[in-house]
Amino acid sequence: MTVTHEVFNQPAPLADVNLFETNRPLQAALAFNAPGLDTTALRELGALAGSAEYQTHARLANVFTPQLKTHSRVGQRIDQVEFHPSYHALMRAAVGAGLHGAAFAPEARATGHAHLRRAAGFMLFTELEPSILCPISMSYAVTPALQGNAAIYGDWAPQLTSRAYDPALKVWRDKPGATMGMGMTEKQGGSDVRANTTHAEPAGEDAWGRRFVVTGHKWFFSAPMCDAFLILAQTASGLSCLFLPRVLPDGSLNAIAIQRLKDKLGNKANASSEVEFLGASAWLVGEEGRGVPQILAMGTLTRLDCALGTSGLMRQALSIALNHTTQRKAFGKFLIDQPLMKNVLADLALESEAATALALRLARAFDRPDDAHEAVMARLLTPVAKFWICKRGSHFAQEAMECLGGNGYVEEGGEGIMARIYREMPLNSIWEGAGNIMALDLLRAIRKADAAAALAHELAPAKGMHPALDHLAARLPLRVEEMATEMEARRLAQDVALAVQAALLAQTAPAAVFHAFCDSRIGGHWGHSFGSLSAGTEVDAILARALPR
Repeated sequence: MTVTHEVFNQPAPLADVNLFETNRPLQAALAFNAPGLDTTALRELGALAGSAEYQTHARLANVFTPQLKTHSRVGQRIDQVEFHPSYHALMRAAVGAGLHGAAFAPEARATGHAHLRRAAGFMLFTELEPSILCPISMSYAVTPALQGNAAIYGDWAPQLTSRAYDPALKVWRDKPGATMGMGMTEKQGGSDVRANTTHAEPAGEDAWGRRFVVTGHKWFFSAPMCDAFLILAQTASGLSCLFLPRVLPDGSLNAIAIQRLKDKLGNKANASSEVEFLGASAWLVGEEGRGVPQILAMGTLTRLDCALGTSGLMRQALSIALNHTTQRKAFGKFLIDQPLMKNVLADLALESEAATALALRLARAFDRPDDAHEAVMARLLTPVAKFWICKRGSHFAQEAMECLGGNGYVEEGGEGIMARIYREMPLNSIWEGAGNIMALDLLRAIRKADAAAALAHELAPAKGMHPALDHLAARLPLRVEEMATEMEARRLAQDVALAVQAALLAQTAPAAVFHAFCDSRIGGHWGHSFGSLSAGTEVDAILARALPR
């Protein structure tokens, strides 16, 4: 073949790096929130998540997407979803790392840092592949909620907290491990689950308690091959939470018909479906008619995962951008040595580190449910972190993609990781309550707790360290006390997020990072796009901390 040119000045991909060992902001946040934490398992996960082998699994799982098989060759209804083997390899790794319900196992809870350790692992795995974490996150969130039915929890907890992955569709007692999902939203209601029409009629009582027959549908039913689901359905007492297994205790399939799989913008490796319940069997969890509070408790944990997931995607997008710009030259210099590119990359690094700090601070609160301050912060920061971190994600990914130029926009059979990140970013902002839902939830949170005092306490360690932060911190508790109107809710969520992020960076990050963050995000020395830090910013110090090698 005729050689027309030499290929050069094309960066090598970021592969076979330990994502934990090279993530200094993550290590600093862990040291702050859990001094002395044993990070051995996180280092092992960081090596796996950064390996070329598992990057290939991530690519294949997204290219060869799930396929719905409604009927067998001989016409029997089977309602099964087939996945590429790489999907199962990723699921096995995530379950093995304890990112699902294992945080609720007695041995994990005894450490006092189960949620924080799991949060760091979730972020690392998100850098590798985020979409398979949907059933992982749901399994994490439903495990404590299932305690509303002691009999079911007693039977299922060993499998839900096990680190064994078994994708087989069979009765739970014959499996070493299990996963669970949720089914809430319907066509007519979306986030307004009180508009649900799916109904459940009493059908007796057995070892698992009150049994119901469910008829209706769910418009978004992700990971339909999970072993069981918690769903919402209308009973005589109102909207109730029910446990719906795929395989019934006698080994027969439950009456769940998978209508089709969603054709989504991103999140390709995960199957999201529409289902109908054709007289399916389900059991009551918790108090009848109190399904919404039960679901909200689960939503708190999945919202935490949205913040963690976006933080992980930010870190991966930043790492890819830094990897590219340290190798590619333009106009006689490496891109990273060009002043304006330095500004963009340093700005992205500030955003990424602040997201990591806030997300892990929130995770810490779930490890201390008996601490009054931590309980308030868990309630306050969950909607704040979900709103702000996820809202920043799409802008972040677009700017990071631009650092790669046209190469960043190319998919190339799944090898374009930056393009995959860009398509994934909007999901965490939408899933489990979009921006307005989160801002309104913040208003509910400040009405039910002494949020002003808790926020003042949280910001106190940074007092006197930056005038702009001092000014914001002095006004925020009063704004919280006065309870903003709905029209102001988004701005309040933004300002609480920025203040807490700044206070955390004051305690975990070098001075260059802290001052640049406060100057730009709070002090007003910033434009309306990434890459508009002031000329005096210590960009070299910020970039040195962020480099992924």
